[in-house]
Amino acid sequence: MVTIEEYASYDATGLAGLVRSGEVEPAEIHEAGIKAVELANERLHATVEGPWDSPLDASTDGVFAGVPFVLKDLCCHAAGVPLHLGSRALAAGIVLDHDSELMARFRRAGLAAVGSTKIPEFALCPTTEPLFGGVVHNPWDPAKSPGGSSGGSAALVAAGAVPIAHANDGAGSIRIPACHTGTVGLKPSRGRIPIGPGMQEAFYGNVVEFAVTRSVRDAAALLDAVHGNLPGEKYGAPGPVRPYRDEMRGPRSPLRIAVCLDSWSDRPVHEDVRRALTSTIELLSDLGHEVDVVTPTLKWEEFLDALTTTFCAGTAADVIPLGEAIGVGLSPDHFEATTIACAEAGRALTPVDLARAFATNNRVSRQVAAFMADWDILVTPTAITPPVDLGTFDANDTSFSAQEWVRHVITPHPVCALYNVTGAPAISLPLGTTSDGLPVGVQFGADVYREDLLLGLAAQLEQARPWAERRPALHVTNLSEGS
Repeated sequence: MVTIEEYASYDATGLAGLVRSGEVEPAEIHEAGIKAVELANERLHATVEGPWDSPLDASTDGVFAGVPFVLKDLCCHAAGVPLHLGSRALAAGIVLDHDSELMARFRRAGLAAVGSTKIPEFALCPTTEPLFGGVVHNPWDPAKSPGGSSGGSAALVAAGAVPIAHANDGAGSIRIPACHTGTVGLKPSRGRIPIGPGMQEAFYGNVVEFAVTRSVRDAAALLDAVHGNLPGEKYGAPGPVRPYRDEMRGPRSPLRIAVCLDSWSDRPVHEDVRRALTSTIELLSDLGHEVDVVTPTLKWEEFLDALTTTFCAGTAADVIPLGEAIGVGLSPDHFEATTIACAEAGRALTPVDLARAFATNNRVSRQVAAFMADWDILVTPTAITPPVDLGTFDANDTSFSAQEWVRHVITPHPVCALYNVTGAPAISLPLGTTSDGLPVGVQFGADVYREDLLLGLAAQLEQARPWAERRPALHVTNLSEGS
């Protein structure tokens, strides 16, 4: 039998290799995976559905055949698995009789889902503490947040419960939890991964689907397995020149890398984060890349105003029809206070307000594209603070206006949302630690559709500064029944 220690020592590529070689049976991997999720869940409280006694059906010959996996409770959905969207309004769950396209591709890749993970209500918060289901804890320190909105997924990957987990990102929701849990968080380019067929877009094209992974090679192999246009999708992306797995050899030549040490928002970068950036500059230079410290121009308040408009309009478009459909309106018995505030603010917006926000986003996207003409990669903080205490973001605090709430949740991760607006890819890598040993992520962004550059550089950095052996206190190998 596969022990928990053996199971948790492999990434998804490694586990799939064991199955493919015949060294272990898929049933052994599944048994260890379900046990690992159970152990982690006792302390982290990360799942909303599951772990199930047996995984969902998946291909036996996909690249990740036999690998346990979890779904985030948002967007991507599996037939028969209730969706709650982190809300008391959907406590009973929405059960669909078909897979979303991405779920079908996950199955074809061989990923065997064993449960679904908690999110903040409607993914509107950078921590995972919904009133529906309760708080998810960070495996590095249970008093800290694992981030959000993919906090449940990232917590289970960091804890060794699963090597790979579904996630999505509308303003940093893959990269923020990756940053705060010591995992790899790639947000692909807009249109790289289909979001349909049940929707054309989410939050005006800002939301992108993918995953949180333990290793860079898993991210590359998964992107190979699930990317590609779907007929009828609003957005599409050109295919890569070569498989993303081929980028694991590292960059084919030195890269031009700009590093921004500033926050871009109205708050300073924490000293532990700045130290991680400085260390990254030294590492990149040692690897032979051309590195320079720069400060790209961004009109922060103008950008935040536009983001607040699309944030609130998108919330209204999702929440108000739901409240009407179930006959509760925007009742505080069913929705959290800041969800209601943003939905009400969104309802009051006009088409002209949206048009102005889209015009700002267009200017920002053009400015970033012009900047990236001189650089291959832009390095920034993923978050300007280390992992925050649970309770830092209280989504049921009635004192927040919608505008105050959006500022509160966006300001600690200002550059994350930039890549959702531009549609360009970005990845958070666990390259630093705080003075007390908590993970610090560094974000690498490229021009639109250049995931190849990000993955090649990420593989080189992972080899130069391995992070796989750094394990949090609440890792499954440290946990036992009843702990």
